[in-house]
Amino acid sequence: MEQSDLFHALAPVAVHVAGIDEAGRGPLAGPVYAAAVILDPARLIKGLDDSKKLSALRREELAIEIRGYALSWSIASASVEEIDSLNILQATMLAMRRACDGLSLKPDKAVIDGNCLPRGLSCFAETIVNGDATVASISAASILAKTARDADCLVLHQTYPNYAFDQHKGYGTALHLALLESHGPCPAHRRSFAPVRRLLIS
Repeated sequence: MEQSDLFHALAPVAVHVAGIDEAGRGPLAGPVYAAAVILDPARLIKGLDDSKKLSALRREELAIEIRGYALSWSIASASVEEIDSLNILQATMLAMRRACDGLSLKPDKAVIDGNCLPRGLSCFAETIVNGDATVASISAASILAKTARDADCLVLHQTYPNYAFDQHKGYGTALHLALLESHGPCPAHRRSFAPVRRLLIS
């Protein structure tokens, strides 16, 4: 038997497939979020796509539908402290695993956006590059992760109003970098990221 045939023979038949994606790997501040979604094939959601391609309003509308129609969904995060301790990739994998573990319905398989597979998942899993634009359950996960993280940034803005987190959502925009230079890092900033680390050692 060919190796590829053996692989497919050993892979379980997928009944409940969870799509998993993250939001917030690139920003200079705030947690990284991940979501896992098992869609209901009998309740299709129109307009699912990579969250970055959707307007903020459309993401919020779809997030309501996903939470209402999905068989199961879960949102998790890894903290700024975990990002600085583990590095952003490993913290992202941790958030993804937490999201998968948080599903009320145990998945038979997980499909994950990108090319990195989190360790320790409780089911068979595979990665799909550009899955957030091509696989409905991953698109749904990307939307839930993104809207959850955006909501967290609004809370950060209330806590640290000098940094305009409501506008740049923690990304390294010119505005954010200027405010970071003026006020220095706040507790929400990721110390391991170069623009923040530079200010701490200068």
